[in-house]
Amino acid sequence: TYLDAMLQNFGGRFPTTKDFSIYARSTLKEVTAKEHPDAAVMAWMEREEVLFRTLERHIIAERLTTGFNNDVDGFIDFSLSVQNRRKSRAGRALENHMEVAFIENGIKYSRTTVTERKNKPDFLFPGEQEYRNPDFDPLRLTMLGVKSSCKDRWRQVLTEAERISHKHLMTLETAISTNQTDEMQAKNLQLVLPESLHQTYTPKQQAWLMKVGDFMELVCARQSQSIL
Repeated sequence: TYLDAMLQNFGGRFPTTKDFSIYARSTLKEVTAKEHPDAAVMAWMEREEVLFRTLERHIIAERLTTGFNNDVDGFIDFSLSVQNRRKSRAGRALENHMEVAFIENGIKYSRTTVTERKNKPDFLFPGEQEYRNPDFDPLRLTMLGVKSSCKDRWRQVLTEAERISHKHLMTLETAISTNQTDEMQAKNLQLVLPESLHQTYTPKQQAWLMKVGDFMELVCARQSQSIL
């Protein structure tokens, strides 16, 4: 349905992830993160995935039609570029949509601020200025890492903001093992997922998981305290 419009808007090429996320949300004008952030983030991500695969299929088909003229290295490079684009786009898209959810709910934040040892947490709340202020109460600081899939990469988040002892990680990965989530809890890392994905976890895990809306309420509460 949207292929012709995307080809016209993007000139038959892949746009930046930010521009593509904006376009995906524009096709869901009725969706807002103000009242139902969990559902909104999932709707935006699912729509962007469908649109991206539609555009990707068209662009790749054209390249395959052209052929590689027995250029094996050229074919391998093209294949790797497709895979790498898929991996990096998904994570960036989730960051983009979470950022809009924060904006719609009036949450103050900084994105990819440089902290200790040149680490760059995806989101800091209320922001970089407060984080760098030694007099600002660290209990009012919040950090959110964003990874569409965790695997073993969740440990990277643990070192991204030393002033914040209890960290949060947003992901779309389903059914992470109990051993992994137990280790996360032991490392003071709280997992955040859209509500619809909680059912893929065990009842015990679900009692510990945090919804997107719950996380935003926590940040808003701390932000209100900092204003006071």
